[in-house]
Amino acid sequence: MVGMHTNQRALHTRLLAMIAAILLLAAACSSSSTDTGSAVSDAEDASTEETSTDDTSTEPAAEATEDAPAEASTDADDEAGAEPDEAADEAAPPADAGDSTTSTVVASDYLGSYELADEEFGTMVTVTVEGTTRTIASNSLPNHETGDFPNAGNPNEITEQELNYEFTTAPVYTGNATFAQTSGVGVNGIAMEPGTGETVSCESGENYRIEALQDLYNLGLDVNNAHVQPGGQYHYHGLSQFLVAAFDSDADLVHVGFAADGFLMYYSKSGAFDTGYSLATEPRTGTNCTYRGETVEIDGTMPDGTYVSDWVHSDAGDLDECMGTEVNGEYIYVIGEQYPYISRCLNGEVTGGGPGAGGAPPEGAEGAAGQGAAGPPDLDAAAAELGISVDELMAALGGPPPDLDATAATLGISVEELAAALGVPTN
Repeated sequence: MVGMHTNQRALHTRLLAMIAAILLLAAACSSSSTDTGSAVSDAEDASTEETSTDDTSTEPAAEATEDAPAEASTDADDEAGAEPDEAADEAAPPADAGDSTTSTVVASDYLGSYELADEEFGTMVTVTVEGTTRTIASNSLPNHETGDFPNAGNPNEITEQELNYEFTTAPVYTGNATFAQTSGVGVNGIAMEPGTGETVSCESGENYRIEALQDLYNLGLDVNNAHVQPGGQYHYHGLSQFLVAAFDSDADLVHVGFAADGFLMYYSKSGAFDTGYSLATEPRTGTNCTYRGETVEIDGTMPDGTYVSDWVHSDAGDLDECMGTEVNGEYIYVIGEQYPYISRCLNGEVTGGGPGAGGAPPEGAEGAAGQGAAGPPDLDAAAAELGISVDELMAALGGPPPDLDATAATLGISVEELAAALGVPTN
């Protein structure tokens, strides 16, 4: 089941999300009430016992004993504990952050090969670990409720995909923040793509990348902070409580995904980690600004989280700019409710493959987590290829994300021609 098209179904979705959030909050409160000895003991027990993490039909391989973060942390531990060495070029991950009694990295049933299938939602994920390579084959159908698609802000329908990702199981920390359009993949095979391709452009030269989670522009996100690409791929822009609930355990840190550099992605139920991001204090600049042919007032307005550049990172938080930290000798990413919600960049070597697995930030990006972190289509090049102006192309594209069929009809061209110019897949 990939989409729901009745108001009753939508209400059901929101009710389930509220229940999931309440259950997670209750679990976090219960965890924080235990003493230090008990918490450490629970974590040790979790590392030696296999537990069922969700109600879907999941088959972790019996021989799966790989623990990628533990193996990969050896060099990082040595670097963190060593004296500065002029000959050492590799960076060390940041020091441990958060409460060690609630932030202990625990074992997961999803570190080795496994299959996850859910007949109700149509989910099918096959993960194979061979040597130092983790291959994820996913049909991109989530194992939980979704919102209604198409909707007013998203004209696309969820469709089954054939996606394959290859990530290393022996990640190497470099400390060199690297842009990744798809910064990770959930344990359930759903891509994590926190950035957007939506931009406000000003004649005075400024460009403002629009955030997915904001109140000004309707991007059609559902209760999972997710929506659908023109090609039908469902993907997360922010935290999904349904994802967390599906793989929850008694520990505070819940393993929810695999980053494209091989490190693991967790969610802290107690909110033990502060991201270090806050709103900028200087007013925005830019005149004669437009978004999809519509005038947008920018000059003199104050940052409120609508645009990527509204946010700045400082070392005051517990996480680095890529939402990473070291916990008990292991570098991990911690996604959550605080901006930027999901990692926009990666601090490990990105050597694997798959849609949007990694690369340099698009031109004009303000750092790895800044403007352009989503790698949008080049509208200038697309317009030139189609023989029209950028304004004409943007007007035809309409509200985000674009409806390729309608846009192609407006421009009098085929969907294939439009998709080729934009560099996006067709439905």
